[in-house]
Amino acid sequence: MPRIAIVADYDPSFPPHPATSAALAHTAQALKVDLTTEWLPTESLASEGWQHRLDPFHGFFIGPGSPYKSLQGGLNAVRFARESGRPLIATCGGFQHVVIEYARNVMGFSDAQHAEYDPYASCLFISALVCSLAGKALLIDILPDSLAFRAYGCAQAEESYYCNFGINPEYRQDLENAGLVTAGVEAGEEQSRGESRILELPSQPFFLATLFVPQARSTPTSTHPLVDAFVSAVISSA
Repeated sequence: MPRIAIVADYDPSFPPHPATSAALAHTAQALKVDLTTEWLPTESLASEGWQHRLDPFHGFFIGPGSPYKSLQGGLNAVRFARESGRPLIATCGGFQHVVIEYARNVMGFSDAQHAEYDPYASCLFISALVCSLAGKALLIDILPDSLAFRAYGCAQAEESYYCNFGINPEYRQDLENAGLVTAGVEAGEEQSRGESRILELPSQPFFLATLFVPQARSTPTSTHPLVDAFVSAVISSA
């Protein structure tokens, strides 16, 4: 049976968290597959033996809710999925932690930091957005020949946000050059038009991060295409 770890510090009062569990259940029902999901608190992945905690899972959903209780625990989960080649989807805060993990462990920026954890750090790969996106639903242009485009089946989508932080524009090209590429950009907010909203790692079978929260749009009768694509990839790799 496919097993998915949802890595984040579960809070039932934070709408994207129950929405994550619900979206995975909606997709499992639509695909007629038995799926096991488990929330893993970030602190549980920051101590010795964290690899053994992650190894039983076939896919990883790096969830919203930044800052995590353990930055290192979140980064460990991203690194494990990336290095093992197991399917990963990361949304909102998960997107931000994907960037930090890649900057530190692939690009060699050992001091890469997130402004929500340390706003005065000298190497901020994740910084405050020009305009807060929290509570907004905005259009995204999806780049052709991307995993996201294949999943959506179209070139534009409207999605909901809960965040105030994103990629520092100073480092976007460095990330692209290192292989973590933008697959979707802001289309609906004039001040931030063209900024990265979907990231992919083409060298992996399924590795996708969104600054928005796709799971918030899922319903039992209308599942989200990105969640569907992720679960399908997990099933294929299980």
